[in-house]
Amino acid sequence: MPTLQELASSLNAEVRGNSECFIQDAQAIEKAGEGDITFVGDEIKMRNLSGCRAGAVIVGRDHVESLPELPPAMSVMVVEDAAAAFIEALTILRPQRARPTIGISAQAFVSPSAQVGEQTNVHAGATIGDDVIIGERCDIFPGVCIGPGCRIGNDVTLYSNVVLYDDVVVGSHVQIHACSVIGADGFGYKLIDGRHVKVPHFGSVQIDDHVEIGASTSIDRGMIGQTIIGEGTKIDDQVMIAHNCELGRHNLIVSQVGFAGSATSEDYVICAGQSGVADHVHVGKGAILASRAAANKDVPAGATYMGIPARPAAEVIKLAAAPKKIPEMRKHIRKLEAQVEHLSSRIDALSEPEQSSSQPAA
Repeated sequence: MPTLQELASSLNAEVRGNSECFIQDAQAIEKAGEGDITFVGDEIKMRNLSGCRAGAVIVGRDHVESLPELPPAMSVMVVEDAAAAFIEALTILRPQRARPTIGISAQAFVSPSAQVGEQTNVHAGATIGDDVIIGERCDIFPGVCIGPGCRIGNDVTLYSNVVLYDDVVVGSHVQIHACSVIGADGFGYKLIDGRHVKVPHFGSVQIDDHVEIGASTSIDRGMIGQTIIGEGTKIDDQVMIAHNCELGRHNLIVSQVGFAGSATSEDYVICAGQSGVADHVHVGKGAILASRAAANKDVPAGATYMGIPARPAAEVIKLAAAPKKIPEMRKHIRKLEAQVEHLSSRIDALSEPEQSSSQPAA
């Protein structure tokens, strides 16, 4: 259990208060107790500090002067980035379990033609097909099925019941969580003589280095070429990436997002939950699709799109605000109608003498 000063030294932080108090865990403000460290990243969370029981709080240097009066026993750790420091503190205070070294289980099936690297674990019930190449320090958990011809780099983790179809290529430092399927056939059919005839898919999937794929996600193989997931991209649970999609580097794809066939994205794209990209649509660098946005046309680089169909966020927000003005507009319209009616009656009254004077004498 480190002291606050020892933890601060690891985080390159400054301590204000009792630097010799022991820190046993890292917790959110609402749950932190004596001996815990927490963090605040904005002024809203700062309001909760007065009732917090944590032994210490991590604060960004630009928020130090905005701190409310703290409990007497609470020390302050000052850093440049509070959220990043808290994540690092978590890794120190909650170290991962030591990686076991079991080698290849006798209950796993490994093809004689497969190559498995040094210090790689293949757990019971895993199946590794012909001509598969797996790098070093990988973990292949129970129930994983790796099809013939797959290539897997170093330091890869395939959690239970992951399926890699034939010839899938996985880079190094990749994590694929339970029950995800990589390389299944794309959804392609041609109506011929009244029957849906399956379009064969002879391509594959390429997953680059440092990608993480959540649980129960599907990434289909290309029809001819490859479906590609770029370096550093992070994909959440229950995501669907269709055939021949090409995602750029460092994308963030949140749960239940769908990319239709041959959709593409550049680097640093964010797709929020349940958003979708139609087939052959391109999403530019740094663009953001808000939750449930449906992009049926190309999205420019750096843009934020919302709605169905997806449009620039400013436009959608402006339209969304319009209905709130309807009651006021109705009152204004009724007032204008009353004024028009009044003016019309006056015009009619003024025109009556002229009409009567123009009548011929009897």
